[in-house]
Amino acid sequence: MYRFLIVIEKANNNYSVYSPDLQGCIATGATREDAERNMYEAIEMHIQGLIEDKLPIPESNSFAEYVALNEKSGTANASLSA
Repeated sequence: MYRFLIVIEKANNNYSVYSPDLQGCIATGATREDAERNMYEAIEMHIQGLIEDKLPIPESNSFAEYVALNEKSGTANASLSA
C-alpha cells in the first residue's frame, strides 16, 4: 500500500490539490470533495505510469503540522499540533 500526503488549497472559484512527494501530480475540483476524488485518481494514474515505465515509486517523506500562535502577541506561546 502506498500512502501520500496531499495538500488542498482553496482558490478563487475551485480547489487545487498536490502531493509534495509526487512531482507534477496535481488535481483540481469545483468542491473540496471533487478535488480530493480527482487527486486520488491522479495519484493512481501517476503510480501506474511509474510502474509501467519501470521507475521507482517515491517514498512518502512529507508530513504536516499546524502551528498555533497566541492571538494577543502573535508569537508568544507558540505550539505545534497535529
